[in-house]
Amino acid sequence: MVKFVNLFLFHSIFRSSIFISSWKIRHHLSDGDSGSVRKWVKNTKFLSKNRLTYFLEHFITLVEFVEWLSLLSKFDPWRSSLCTCPPKLTFNPYSGCDHRCVYCYASSYIPRFFDCRPKKDLVPRLKREAKKLKGQVISMANSSDPYPLLEAKTGLTRQCLSVLSKYPCQIQVVTKSNIVARDVDLLSKIPSSVALTITTQDSAVAKKIEPFAPMPNERLKTVEKLTGHGISVSARIDPIIPFVNDNPKDLIKTLAGLGVKHVTSSTYKIKKDNWRRFSEAMPKIAEKLKPLYFERGVKVSGYTLLPKELRYKLLKNIRGLAKKNGMKFGVCREAFSQLNTGSCDGSWLLFDRTRGP
Repeated sequence: MVKFVNLFLFHSIFRSSIFISSWKIRHHLSDGDSGSVRKWVKNTKFLSKNRLTYFLEHFITLVEFVEWLSLLSKFDPWRSSLCTCPPKLTFNPYSGCDHRCVYCYASSYIPRFFDCRPKKDLVPRLKREAKKLKGQVISMANSSDPYPLLEAKTGLTRQCLSVLSKYPCQIQVVTKSNIVARDVDLLSKIPSSVALTITTQDSAVAKKIEPFAPMPNERLKTVEKLTGHGISVSARIDPIIPFVNDNPKDLIKTLAGLGVKHVTSSTYKIKKDNWRRFSEAMPKIAEKLKPLYFERGVKVSGYTLLPKELRYKLLKNIRGLAKKNGMKFGVCREAFSQLNTGSCDGSWLLFDRTRGP
């Protein structure tokens, strides 16, 4: 019994140490501020006299430290059991996002998430790192939209595309912004595809759940412009929220008519902060969702998900709609890879030989 208690206490202290160290590192590195991290490491006696203690307390943090120091880093380095993405790099030009989507869960792990700001020394650092590229797929971006409202003023993502166009790589842009259409000239020069998030065609609903993102009709016009220039487009109907957008029959038909070849979907995953925002934005719907998530739902990797059978039913329906309209389908972080008819993230489009205006 005493051994069990001691083991429990050691485990608790170990996890707390990792959490505190990781949070401090993330806080600085979310802004690309590696200098502050080095200063913190130096001032906190990072090297312990007891090498075993040092290893146990800081091994995970060191791995994160290496990953976060690079702008171009391995996507999902922990290989989540929910993720079925093929190997790729990820690149986030900005920290945080100003679209302020109520369902976003990145706000739970990126400090000051809605205070959108570019990474420190972004373009010079990218120029250095891009020299090491050897044809990898770069997903831009996964935590923060590469085309926030701020991009219309800074043009930093465009500068980054210009840099990457000079090196061997393939770009998958993931965004919900119409600003991406501005860069068709650059995207046409690079092996590229665009994954555009369109959760609903209902502007009133979109205004509530994605208050500062472009309206659905603007995103649909963007799809049309991109496909018209021969750029392959996939659509992320994501997240799927019961009673809100769980049967996107008309949307999928519209997307297919505009030349979209792939649909990626996943269900709404609850974290404490996004649930608070969602409940304020759509209180009546939130009341309907409570029993589904908090009575029948499941906890996975810190998220609260819908019951497995309901998630499968919802996603299988969207798979059927995509197939009916001649599109491939993939699920994102749901552990239902059997539903995929193409790579889950739509990156197969980068190798599609049928693309063209």
